[in-house]
Amino acid sequence: MDGPSTDDDPVAPSGKFKPKGDLRTVWFERVRRTPVQPRWTAPVPEVVGVDISGRHEEDGEYLMVAAAVHASVGSSRIRSVEGIGFASVREGPTLEATVDLVAEAVGNLPEPPGCPIVSEHGEFYEEPADRIGLSFQPDFKYVESIGERETVQAAHHAAYAARGLLL
Repeated sequence: MDGPSTDDDPVAPSGKFKPKGDLRTVWFERVRRTPVQPRWTAPVPEVVGVDISGRHEEDGEYLMVAAAVHASVGSSRIRSVEGIGFASVREGPTLEATVDLVAEAVGNLPEPPGCPIVSEHGEFYEEPADRIGLSFQPDFKYVESIGERETVQAAHHAAYAARGLLL
Protein backbone atom coordinates (compact mmCIF):
# COMPACT_ATOMS: atom_id res chain seq x y z
CA MET A 1 0.00 0.00 0.00
CA ASP A 2 2.74 2.41 -0.90
CA GLY A 3 0.94 3.77 -3.96
CA PRO A 4 -1.17 6.92 -4.18
CA SER A 5 -4.05 7.23 -1.75
CA THR A 6 -7.65 6.75 -2.81
CA ASP A 7 -10.87 8.27 -1.50
CA ASP A 8 -11.37 5.23 0.70
CA ASP A 9 -7.86 5.45 2.06
CA PRO A 10 -7.52 7.97 4.92
CA VAL A 11 -4.38 10.07 4.73
CA ALA A 12 -3.18 12.61 7.24
CA PRO A 13 -3.26 16.25 6.05
CA SER A 14 0.53 16.27 5.58
CA GLY A 15 0.32 13.23 3.35
CA LYS A 16 3.28 11.56 5.11
CA PHE A 17 1.48 9.54 7.74
CA LYS A 18 -0.91 6.76 6.84
CA PRO A 19 -2.71 5.25 9.82
CA LYS A 20 -2.92 1.47 9.99
CA GLY A 21 -6.03 -0.45 10.79
CA ASP A 22 -9.68 0.35 10.30
CA LEU A 23 -10.08 4.14 10.36
CA ARG A 24 -13.34 5.54 9.12
CA THR A 25 -14.15 9.14 8.33
CA VAL A 26 -17.56 10.34 9.34
CA TRP A 27 -19.14 13.28 7.55
CA PHE A 28 -21.92 15.22 9.19
CA GLU A 29 -24.50 16.89 7.07
CA ARG A 30 -26.16 20.05 8.25
CA VAL A 31 -29.72 19.46 9.18
CA ARG A 32 -31.83 22.21 7.73
CA ARG A 33 -34.78 23.10 9.84
CA THR A 34 -37.60 25.32 8.87
CA PRO A 35 -38.06 28.28 11.19
CA VAL A 36 -40.54 27.62 13.93
CA GLN A 37 -43.42 30.03 13.94
CA PRO A 38 -44.34 31.23 17.42
CA ARG A 39 -47.83 30.51 18.61
CA TRP A 40 -48.23 34.15 19.56
CA THR A 41 -46.18 37.27 19.23
CA ALA A 42 -45.63 39.58 22.14
CA PRO A 43 -46.40 43.20 21.42
CA VAL A 44 -43.30 45.34 21.02
CA PRO A 45 -43.70 48.61 22.89
CA GLU A 46 -43.08 51.80 20.99
CA VAL A 47 -42.18 55.23 22.37
CA VAL A 48 -41.16 58.63 21.06
CA GLY A 49 -38.11 59.90 22.92
CA VAL A 50 -37.62 63.68 22.80
CA ASP A 51 -34.76 65.99 23.70
CA ILE A 52 -33.78 69.63 23.16
CA SER A 53 -30.30 70.96 22.53
CA GLY A 54 -29.26 74.63 22.84
CA ARG A 55 -31.06 76.17 25.80
CA HIS A 56 -28.17 78.53 26.36
CA GLU A 57 -27.47 81.91 24.81
CA GLU A 58 -24.61 82.18 22.31
CA ASP A 59 -23.54 85.50 20.80
CA GLY A 60 -26.67 87.18 22.10
CA GLU A 61 -29.17 84.73 20.61
CA TYR A 62 -30.67 81.29 21.16
CA LEU A 63 -30.92 78.33 18.82
CA MET A 64 -32.91 75.47 20.29
CA VAL A 65 -33.21 72.25 18.29
CA ALA A 66 -35.56 69.44 19.28
CA ALA A 67 -35.41 65.86 18.07
CA ALA A 68 -38.13 63.23 18.38
CA VAL A 69 -37.08 59.60 17.89
CA HIS A 70 -39.90 57.10 17.30
CA ALA A 71 -38.60 53.64 18.23
CA SER A 72 -39.63 50.12 19.15
CA VAL A 73 -38.01 49.31 22.48
CA GLY A 74 -37.35 46.39 24.75
CA SER A 75 -36.84 46.70 28.47
CA SER A 76 -33.17 47.55 28.08
CA ARG A 77 -32.53 48.53 24.46
CA ILE A 78 -33.84 50.06 21.27
CA ARG A 79 -35.05 47.36 18.90
CA SER A 80 -35.59 49.57 15.85
CA VAL A 81 -35.99 53.22 14.95
CA GLU A 82 -39.18 53.98 13.04
CA GLY A 83 -38.51 57.66 12.32
CA ILE A 84 -36.90 60.90 13.48
CA GLY A 85 -38.40 64.39 13.47
CA PHE A 86 -36.65 67.72 14.02
CA ALA A 87 -37.67 71.29 14.78
CA SER A 88 -35.73 74.45 15.62
CA VAL A 89 -36.54 77.87 17.01
CA ARG A 90 -34.55 81.02 17.78
CA GLU A 91 -36.28 82.15 20.96
CA GLY A 92 -35.53 81.90 24.66
CA PRO A 93 -36.06 78.70 26.63
CA THR A 94 -39.43 79.16 28.30
CA LEU A 95 -41.78 76.33 29.21
CA GLU A 96 -44.22 77.30 26.48
CA ALA A 97 -41.44 77.56 23.86
CA THR A 98 -40.01 74.14 24.75
CA VAL A 99 -43.42 72.46 24.71
CA ASP A 100 -44.23 74.02 21.32
CA LEU A 101 -40.83 73.06 19.93
CA VAL A 102 -41.16 69.43 21.03
CA ALA A 103 -44.72 69.28 19.67
CA GLU A 104 -43.44 70.51 16.30
CA ALA A 105 -40.64 67.90 16.28
CA VAL A 106 -43.15 65.14 17.07
CA GLY A 107 -45.39 66.51 14.30
CA ASN A 108 -42.46 66.24 11.86
CA LEU A 109 -42.16 62.47 12.32
CA PRO A 110 -42.82 60.48 9.12
CA GLU A 111 -46.02 59.07 10.62
CA PRO A 112 -48.05 60.31 13.58
CA PRO A 113 -47.15 58.18 16.59
CA GLY A 114 -49.75 56.18 18.46
CA CYS A 115 -47.46 55.67 21.42
CA PRO A 116 -46.38 57.68 24.46
CA ILE A 117 -43.92 60.54 24.21
CA VAL A 118 -41.14 60.28 26.82
CA SER A 119 -38.50 62.69 28.07
CA GLU A 120 -36.25 63.26 31.03
CA HIS A 121 -37.71 65.10 34.03
CA GLY A 122 -35.60 68.21 33.50
CA GLU A 123 -36.65 68.71 29.90
CA PHE A 124 -39.78 70.59 30.92
CA TYR A 125 -38.41 72.27 34.04
CA GLU A 126 -39.54 69.54 36.47
CA GLU A 127 -43.22 70.14 35.69
CA PRO A 128 -45.55 67.21 36.47
CA ALA A 129 -46.12 64.79 33.60
CA ASP A 130 -49.90 65.24 33.70
CA ARG A 131 -49.52 69.00 33.14
CA ILE A 132 -47.11 68.54 30.21
CA GLY A 133 -49.26 65.70 28.84
CA LEU A 134 -52.07 68.13 28.07
CA SER A 135 -50.01 69.36 25.10
CA PHE A 136 -49.30 65.94 23.58
CA GLN A 137 -51.36 63.19 22.02
CA PRO A 138 -51.81 60.30 22.71
CA ASP A 139 -49.87 60.35 25.99
CA PHE A 140 -46.83 61.83 27.72
CA LYS A 141 -44.68 60.40 30.50
CA TYR A 142 -41.24 60.67 31.94
CA VAL A 143 -38.63 57.94 31.40
CA GLU A 144 -39.39 54.71 33.26
CA SER A 145 -37.25 51.99 31.64
CA ILE A 146 -33.76 51.61 30.24
CA GLY A 147 -35.17 51.20 26.71
CA GLU A 148 -37.04 54.49 27.05
CA ARG A 149 -33.90 56.18 28.40
CA GLU A 150 -31.92 54.88 25.41
CA THR A 151 -34.52 56.41 23.08
CA VAL A 152 -34.22 59.78 24.81
CA GLN A 153 -30.44 59.45 24.57
CA ALA A 154 -30.73 58.83 20.80
CA ALA A 155 -32.88 61.97 20.54
CA HIS A 156 -30.23 63.87 22.49
CA HIS A 157 -27.50 62.86 20.05
CA ALA A 158 -29.70 63.70 17.06
CA ALA A 159 -30.63 67.15 18.42
CA TYR A 160 -27.03 67.95 19.34
CA ALA A 161 -25.76 66.95 15.89
CA ALA A 162 -28.52 68.86 14.08
CA ARG A 163 -27.81 71.98 16.13
CA GLY A 164 -24.12 71.70 15.24
CA LEU A 165 -25.05 71.60 11.55
CA LEU A 166 -27.27 74.67 11.87
CA LEU A 167 -24.64 76.82 13.59
